[in-house]
Amino acid sequence: METVFWLSFIFIVYVYFGYPAMLAILRRLAGRPVQKAYYEPTVSIVIAAHNERERIEKKLLNCLALDYPKRKLQIIAALDGPTDGTEFVVWKYARQGIEMSHSPEHRGKSSALNLAMRRATGEIIVFADVRQMFDPAAIRELTANFADPQVGAASGELVLMDESRGEAKSDVGLYWRYEKALRAMESRIHSVAGATGAIYAIRRELYQELPEETLIDDVVIPMRVVLAGRRTIFDPEAKAYDTVACCPLAEYGRKVRTLAGNYQLLRQLPQLLLPWRNPIFVQFLSHKVGRLLVPYALMTLLISNVFLLHGVYALFFSLQSVWYISAAAGYLFSKRGVSAPILVPDESRRVA
Repeated sequence: METVFWLSFIFIVYVYFGYPAMLAILRRLAGRPVQKAYYEPTVSIVIAAHNERERIEKKLLNCLALDYPKRKLQIIAALDGPTDGTEFVVWKYARQGIEMSHSPEHRGKSSALNLAMRRATGEIIVFADVRQMFDPAAIRELTANFADPQVGAASGELVLMDESRGEAKSDVGLYWRYEKALRAMESRIHSVAGATGAIYAIRRELYQELPEETLIDDVVIPMRVVLAGRRTIFDPEAKAYDTVACCPLAEYGRKVRTLAGNYQLLRQLPQLLLPWRNPIFVQFLSHKVGRLLVPYALMTLLISNVFLLHGVYALFFSLQSVWYISAAAGYLFSKRGVSAPILVPDESRRVA
């Protein structure tokens, strides 16, 4: 049992602490900064939407106000079988150049993206959701990365806002800061293992049609770019803005979908697990696969600890007990709509 305990413990420590430490060293020894420069290609913005009648107008106006030459900008609303009249809102802006790709049936986001890509003419494709708003300079910042011929995809940064103050949240959670630091280091070394769904871009020629059932396009598309021999980088200067999920339970649903999508990713792109095919095999294994296995490692850590209650193991068991009791209490508070700031810290959890 001691062997099981320590292997589980070492694995968890590696995923959350050892891997970042390794990235920090590699960044200094083998960093490959992106050769970002002024670059103004034609751009197609593809906005995926289902039933978004109440929010899509704000997004369209946001895109029309971007600091980018209008003659080089194509905006496509990729509608996935809306039933609330979203298409009528989009039609209002046809004279301003907004185009619509309309699927009469609700077949999923990936199907809507595939259909929209048949209309897209830009050299660079920017994918976006309705909810998040672009910074006026976001497209210029993204496209500047493609001046480097090795860059095949670029991900922007999602900034969480305080709705009451109209400014970026000052209490952004530790986990999100940690995740952004990881992405920045991965990007500096070679590539990130995924993108921010709210704002990411690829070279048009690198796009491949997505299977209809795809759950996390913002990981599948960038990883296909990496497998094609190009880099997928993270640029914190290309910003999109959002607010924190309305409640922990809503965020829980999104997390479950992301987790399922990561398992699906391994089925769709099994070559990601082959070190001679995947240029960022270590990053992918440590960041994506490692995160998938951590729950099992936590389980074996706890179970083995039950049989090891002497000496230092008693301390480990006490710490784990407090952790799980706090988590359970936090879940019950959130389910009842009661805030429990000590047990459930306010974090910016919206990570791709």
